[in-house]
Amino acid sequence: MMSWLRRGGLIGIALMVTAPMDTVAASPDQLTDLTGRVQVLVTLKSRDNFSSEYRYDISVRNLSPDTITGDSLVIVLDKITNLAGEDHEALTGESFLKRFDVLDQDGQTGDGKPYFHIPSGSAPDLTPQSDSLPASIRIRNRDYVAVFTPSFKVFGQKRVLPDAKRPGGSLSAPAPPEPAAAANRKTLDMLIQLLIKKGVLTEEEWKKATKP
Repeated sequence: MMSWLRRGGLIGIALMVTAPMDTVAASPDQLTDLTGRVQVLVTLKSRDNFSSEYRYDISVRNLSPDTITGDSLVIVLDKITNLAGEDHEALTGESFLKRFDVLDQDGQTGDGKPYFHIPSGSAPDLTPQSDSLPASIRIRNRDYVAVFTPSFKVFGQKRVLPDAKRPGGSLSAPAPPEPAAAANRKTLDMLIQLLIKKGVLTEEEWKKATKP
């Protein structure tokens, strides 16, 4: 009984190797920079003078001819500039971002910039010339300077359509496998061969476990 449980667990782990990555949980470092293909729509919703807190609604308009996977969209607070258009302290070289508290952020990029996930709308994707739902962002200015401007970058994934749905596509020409999928398949094959070689799993058991 324990042997079968152990084998079942190993098979489950092996199958997880080929599971697709959840784009909602992805950070900007795992996505494509779409900033030049979209328009960031920034709306100041409220301002609290007592706490020097500003709330913005940030949405994304797809200006490209490509469809973007809706739940992959992430906006990054890239920099904050003053009236002179500067984003760093002249004397110390410190980024103005460090003077601000960015509240309710979903995480930070590898270089420490806050990011937020764009909420998914009723449609699964962001089609050309359409707008996303807004993400709400709260920024608190510790220096109580009245005028500043936040700038954002957008990251996400382009939806890869089957050849049959592309203009001029051919029904007989299958799309090439994505590099990530091919790498996962190779890793899985190596893992299965190792388990069979060590006698933990037989080929017959593996065929039964993966049989549709």
